[in-house]
Amino acid sequence: MGLGLLEAVRATIRRHAMLAGGETVLVAVSGGADSVALLHVLTQLTELSLRLHVLHVDHGLRPDASHDAEFVRGLAARLRVPMEVTSVTVSRGGSLEAAARGARYAALEAEAERLGAQRIALGHQADDQAETVLMRMLGGAGVRGLAGIPAVRGRIIRPLLEVRRAELVPTLRAADLPWVEDPSNRDPKFLRNRIRHDVLPLLGASYSPDVVATLNRVSRLCRESVDALERVAGRELERLGSSSRDAIVLSHAALGELPRQLSAEVVRQAALRLGSHAPLRAWAHRSLARVLASPPPRRPFRLGGITVEVSCGQVRLGRTPARALPTRELTVPGVVALPEIGRLVEARVATATGYTVPRVLHRVAFDAALLPSRLTVRARRRGDRFAPFAAGERRLKSFLIDEKIPRWERARLPIVEGGGRILWIAGVRRGREAAVVPTTRNVVELILKPLA
Repeated sequence: MGLGLLEAVRATIRRHAMLAGGETVLVAVSGGADSVALLHVLTQLTELSLRLHVLHVDHGLRPDASHDAEFVRGLAARLRVPMEVTSVTVSRGGSLEAAARGARYAALEAEAERLGAQRIALGHQADDQAETVLMRMLGGAGVRGLAGIPAVRGRIIRPLLEVRRAELVPTLRAADLPWVEDPSNRDPKFLRNRIRHDVLPLLGASYSPDVVATLNRVSRLCRESVDALERVAGRELERLGSSSRDAIVLSHAALGELPRQLSAEVVRQAALRLGSHAPLRAWAHRSLARVLASPPPRRPFRLGGITVEVSCGQVRLGRTPARALPTRELTVPGVVALPEIGRLVEARVATATGYTVPRVLHRVAFDAALLPSRLTVRARRRGDRFAPFAAGERRLKSFLIDEKIPRWERARLPIVEGGGRILWIAGVRRGREAAVVPTTRNVVELILKPLA
């Protein structure tokens, strides 16, 4: 192998911190020149002591695809690398290329998980990058799209990304390593093939001999901008966001005050943290446009597998819509756990002598003689009415709106009911029933606590 190619790959690995040494690396090998060169190069990086495994993905799109699998099997045996073949089903609806890519990546991730591989190595090189940038440019992509193929994303690495395709073939010939040609790579029905075989050669011959290098430079500059945007958005998400296991809540006003690109990136990162696997470049902007519309949407909507809601000046992104609390019984004295919200309600009985009525939202007191021994803790119901302490009765819905309780929290607020009356909206407001007065002998104290 030429030392120039090997050193270029080493430099790429160092620049992007792809490998530290000693990792288990799953290498995707189709049998084409790029993936064969990738496997060959990785076997030459002996100083990294990598544990290599090969996966060949059979998409089932060509009747002779089994020949490619047998070729890769022979190559892996020659290079003494363990090898597996997996078959995937590719949906025929929509873009066949995108469906095949999605199925292939899913298979690679599954095999990496099975092996415990820290990295998945793919054979994309600089010409692929130029094609991708030009395709996205023609499609009207923004800066994130023009950043092209990332060198590292999650456990996926691309060690050849800064190497030209023309540099790989001489290396393979010098090592006497054959490869197979996929006939679909010349099929003009695929846009990438028209870009590769028609548009780029035309641009290179007519306008710029270095068009591939130029497009790769565009990609690097855009990637630097995207990386900077992501860093700033990550800090904004930490500053503005309130996170739980299944949701992230953001300030609607604060999102609206950020520059549009930055606020869209905050939304995108929030969705990523919640596990969205959608193509999020356009998703974030569509979602943001709906979130910041005037008036904001009254109903939840789903984008990218994430539920988005706007209410009371807040924006909630969640894996699922917030679920209402089930109805539970609370014995006095006693405790009822509310695992859906990570809280519990405890009922204590105390003598009124020397008792000081609490003035905090999470603790309230009632005259024990005026309460039943069994209370109900539930979610709100349609038609509920509530009489706040020292105020007139009104619709519970109107009260919660005035209290700026977001829509998704209203069904999760513990409503403590006794004798058919709402005694307490836990953590929000006490009702006027069973007030502690000078003649009260015993007190029932209700406390809202974190669930241990």
